[in-house]
Amino acid sequence: MTVADAKQAGGDHRKGPRRRGDTLHAAIYEATLAELADAGYAELSMKSVARRARASTASLYRRWSSRAELVVDAMRTRAPVVLEVPDTGTVRGDVLGFMRRVAEVLNGPAGEAVRGLMIEAMGDPELRAVVRARFVEPATRCMLEALRRGVVRGEVRPAALTPVVAGAAIAVLREQFLLGDRSLRDSFLVEVVDTVVLPLTRA
Repeated sequence: MTVADAKQAGGDHRKGPRRRGDTLHAAIYEATLAELADAGYAELSMKSVARRARASTASLYRRWSSRAELVVDAMRTRAPVVLEVPDTGTVRGDVLGFMRRVAEVLNGPAGEAVRGLMIEAMGDPELRAVVRARFVEPATRCMLEALRRGVVRGEVRPAALTPVVAGAAIAVLREQFLLGDRSLRDSFLVEVVDTVVLPLTRA
């Protein structure tokens, strides 16, 4: 970012208090989300985020190798990835509990932003790869963990422990989120578990 750019953004960032760690990250994330809302992913750039955050472009590239990684990390501050599966004692309870946690995030204030990001990812291979690595694959790993518990309890057949089977419910939920109703109703989650997950995995 040039000195002129910094002045246009409200002053030279080098003359203000030096921000570090969480403070700097928070400013960059807020600037990223603001740029995403104002210009969309296609027009967003590391330079425009740096200008809005009153930071240097170099400071962004030291932390994120691409705008795709930056955008996804910024989105995760609004919609944290759910990395834990509740242990209810049954595979049905575990999977349903996990899906309810995901639905709670997607039905909340961050839902529209997440939906927009996923739609943008369909046309951008780099963004799609990051979305898959940061959102889709962690969710699939959580489902696999729920199924492993089911195998130990004798509820799930071992052959069902595959990414394809574990990802089936996530895929159905994702399609409903992107193309179906604006909210993920609890009755829908129950139906997915009872008509997709359990028949696919039952021992």
